[in-house]
Amino acid sequence: MTNMTTKLPEGQKRDISSSFKVCFLLRSLCCTCGVPIPPNPANMCVACLRTQVDISEGIPKQVTVHFCKQCERYLQPPATWVQCALESRELLALCLKKLKSSMTKVRLIDAGFLWTEPHSKRIKMKLTIQKEVMNGAILQQVFVVEFVVQYQMCDDCHRVEAKDFWKAVVQVRQKTVHKKTFYYLEQLILKHKLHQNALNIKEIHEGIDFYYGSKQHAQKMVDFLQCTVPCRSKTSQRLISHDIHSNTYNYKSTFSIEIVPVCKDNVVCLPPRLAQSLGNMGQICVCIRVTSTIHLIDPRTLQIAEVDGNTYWRNPFNSLCSPRQLEEFIVMDADVIRDQKLGAGAGMRSNKHTLAEVWVQKTSEMDSSQQYHCRTFLGHLLNIGDLVMGYDFANSNINDEYLNKMNPHHLPDVVLIKKSYDRSRRVKRRNWKLQEMARDREGMDTDDERQYQDFLEDLEEDEALRKNVNIYRDASKIPVESDTDDDGAPRISLMEMMEELSLADATGGEGADMMTD
Repeated sequence: MTNMTTKLPEGQKRDISSSFKVCFLLRSLCCTCGVPIPPNPANMCVACLRTQVDISEGIPKQVTVHFCKQCERYLQPPATWVQCALESRELLALCLKKLKSSMTKVRLIDAGFLWTEPHSKRIKMKLTIQKEVMNGAILQQVFVVEFVVQYQMCDDCHRVEAKDFWKAVVQVRQKTVHKKTFYYLEQLILKHKLHQNALNIKEIHEGIDFYYGSKQHAQKMVDFLQCTVPCRSKTSQRLISHDIHSNTYNYKSTFSIEIVPVCKDNVVCLPPRLAQSLGNMGQICVCIRVTSTIHLIDPRTLQIAEVDGNTYWRNPFNSLCSPRQLEEFIVMDADVIRDQKLGAGAGMRSNKHTLAEVWVQKTSEMDSSQQYHCRTFLGHLLNIGDLVMGYDFANSNINDEYLNKMNPHHLPDVVLIKKSYDRSRRVKRRNWKLQEMARDREGMDTDDERQYQDFLEDLEEDEALRKNVNIYRDASKIPVESDTDDDGAPRISLMEMMEELSLADATGGEGADMMTD
């Protein structure tokens, strides 16, 4: 091997001592312990500097946060309650606001949570801060702050527990025997989550009451109802207390909502002036749907019309028969009417129905030869031998202002409403369900279960009605792929059903009990 050396030019000598001097000048000795350190304005090493200065001084190492077990919200001073998940960005911001006043002289570099037992009622946060100390030296320190969770009931939950503390109530009423409109309204409220702000929901005869802690929430519900169902409203308020020093008044407000007394499958008699304004419709009409307007159809001509709330209250009309008066008929003969010509000024006709002339006989009078002739809008569904539900006008005593003034020859003997199917089979095949609001029930009628089944059947038969309703698949029922005794009853497809999510699905089964005993 050969040694490679570098020759210096003549007249130049290697100054080895100068390089040692440069290295020595780049380091200095700590003024306290004498350890060589890089130069800094304090002339002290980090260990000695920390013994002299604590930059976390004045920052509390244990802080209390208040948590409401009922609504699972944290208190953000002075009086705001916010929803925060464990180790979330919102909870981190809330905890840092607790320390904000004590961290005005330091600079926050990093903050994060340390894992703790979910039931320990402790939240630990690791903070990294910087501060300029001793002649401009910047010191960085990492420490842990422990937040102790204490339970405290929020004002909203206090009002819920009191059950009598409310500032506004919305009283919804409908003077009808059937509750189809209320069942439909309940699903709309659940879909738009308007029931969450209510302190209490109480179901009573002919209606339902919503109690709220603020007038603004009640007004929001009133606006929703006015856009959803045909109704009219009245407002009143009662003075509870008055502070003469601050000139503040405490009122309890009441909003009264009256829904039109017409439900689906009701037969109505329109005022002559209203029937003429709707395109010269017949006065005897059937209500096929109630949404934001009343949808009517003339069973003699298939003319359809919509009546909104304002029009109804200017020209009110009532239902002629209640659903309890529906009777079962059997179709003896049916002839479809094609190319029906309407008079001048006629309105729109329905494209989803077919006009037909049918001969029917009551199933309770099969031992007689009495048959009834009528026109119906169910020509696309009825065949000879089918069962159909309808009202018997020929043998009924009906008192109505506009019906009594009509020509008796223009009154139908029977008005058919809907085709009849075996209810037990429909219930057995039904593999879906609806959500229900939690409410107090008082004076419930024994007929409510039958009315609720009627509403479920209406959803199966009317596709336009169930577009505004969230329908969930019932996992407890096994769907029937093939049914040998299928009677052709309408059904809801799986494409229209939603999967019902539970809290265990969203949190992995453990998130619900993270902050409870």
